[in-house]
Amino acid sequence: MSARPKSRTLGDLLDEMAAARPHAQALAFRHEQWSYAALRARVDEMAGALLAVGVMRGDRVAVLLPNRPEWVVAALAVAKIGGIVAAISTFSTARELGWTLEHSGAVALITISVFRGRAYLDALHALCPELAGSAPGALRSERLPNLRTVVSMDGRRVDGVFHPEDFLALGAGVGTAALGVRQRSVSPSDVCYILYTSGSTALPKGVTLAHGGVIENGFNIGERQHLTPADRLWLAVPLFWSFGSANALPAILTHGGCAVLQESFEPGEALELLDRERCSVYYGMANMARAMLEHPDRSRRRLDSMRTGLTIGLAEDIAMTMEAVGARELCNVYGSTETYGNCAVTDAHDPLASRLHTQGLPLPGMDIRVADPETGRPLQAGEVGELCVAGHVTPGYFRAPELDAAAFDPDGYFHTGDLGLVGDDGRVRFRGRLKEMIKTGGINVAPLEVEGVLLQHPDVKQAYVIGVPDRDKDEAVVAVLELHEAAAADARGILAFCRERLASYKIPSQLVFRKDEELPRTPTGKIHKPGLREQLAQEPRS
Repeated sequence: MSARPKSRTLGDLLDEMAAARPHAQALAFRHEQWSYAALRARVDEMAGALLAVGVMRGDRVAVLLPNRPEWVVAALAVAKIGGIVAAISTFSTARELGWTLEHSGAVALITISVFRGRAYLDALHALCPELAGSAPGALRSERLPNLRTVVSMDGRRVDGVFHPEDFLALGAGVGTAALGVRQRSVSPSDVCYILYTSGSTALPKGVTLAHGGVIENGFNIGERQHLTPADRLWLAVPLFWSFGSANALPAILTHGGCAVLQESFEPGEALELLDRERCSVYYGMANMARAMLEHPDRSRRRLDSMRTGLTIGLAEDIAMTMEAVGARELCNVYGSTETYGNCAVTDAHDPLASRLHTQGLPLPGMDIRVADPETGRPLQAGEVGELCVAGHVTPGYFRAPELDAAAFDPDGYFHTGDLGLVGDDGRVRFRGRLKEMIKTGGINVAPLEVEGVLLQHPDVKQAYVIGVPDRDKDEAVVAVLELHEAAAADARGILAFCRERLASYKIPSQLVFRKDEELPRTPTGKIHKPGLREQLAQEPRS
């Protein structure tokens, strides 16, 4: 067990770690190394500049950056002065950028000009034509009336936009006393993040998270991995996603380790980073691990330093990830953005079977119960129902009281919309999305169960089971399959395999074969099942 940090706000946490380990590495990016002392100095500089342009306690500051040190600096600086980070996806279109800035009411935007072909500043000028004629920090926009300040961290000089050197220089006029006064006004219950969901079924939801919960839950997540100050955590999952900002980052920072940032995932570069930086902690999705496993450089990279980490997926995904990156103590997890990233995590030292087939015990400060989806009645151990979480959960959705009313029950439990059970051993077992539950002929079918069987077939690489409207059964069970490269599309053989392992009503009525690039995905790379369902609903049934 590591020593639990005393700090309960993110600004105090950084100060605590910089005082304890000033010369230890906090961040690694490309060939740069940032010590805790250097990180604190840059954060204080940015915090002073934000104060200088009038950012007040509770103001939202939008951060639209890839995985670079500047994202961490901006987020910690905003938090240090009691502001709220509105994290914007780097996949955002111009329309989505405008919507998020409007919804958050951001008073400032910290971004870069262009990333992966997306010209953010060009989009912003189209949204706010007034920007071109404004002095930096003095924007007055009809479309975005709250937005005053735009900072571009890549150093390109653009009309109406602060150059980073000019912006940071503003902080020189703000004394340490003024910064200290503001920092001391920040409370553990204050919101530090608004993280936007992917919006796969509706408009994005702004999930608020508070300082104390981010720190406490992040530390507990790190404890399940047995993190130490010597650990180096590889992070290519976007920081605007809770897996990055509310999970990986606080887990490693509360343990005094180093976050190794990859700007965006590319398997060859990832393998080179894991080798060069001697990373010991994996934070990524199963599709990332698979891409590294299949990359031609995999065999010549040293991954012997890799030990633990987190991923999400079925047992087959967990096992494959262990093989791909060598993380033999990899942890399985369950959670959502609303539960500060994770609410249940296996222990790195748990038996392999437990880490493959369960999502572990609830974290300290978390209570998970299972309720009947129809009645809300609490269910007994071993019964499948909706997973409901209390403890470190979101204080609420930003500017959406109607969502709060729908998401929380009178006892204060957050209803996740996920199916699962809690066994006699207290361990959580995820069984799929409630919204993905298929009702065929009046009987509920959990897609995850059927997917698990399909993935046992030697020809099947990935499986996605959905319900498609059916005149006779309400919904038909349909499986979309990605096969291994050399496999033939043998629908008859795969269905025979299913008949040996599944009840008749769970057997797919149709198999659809697709290549990976043909599958619709969310901006964060997850398979977009509503989109897949829509595609199939429009296709003739065989």
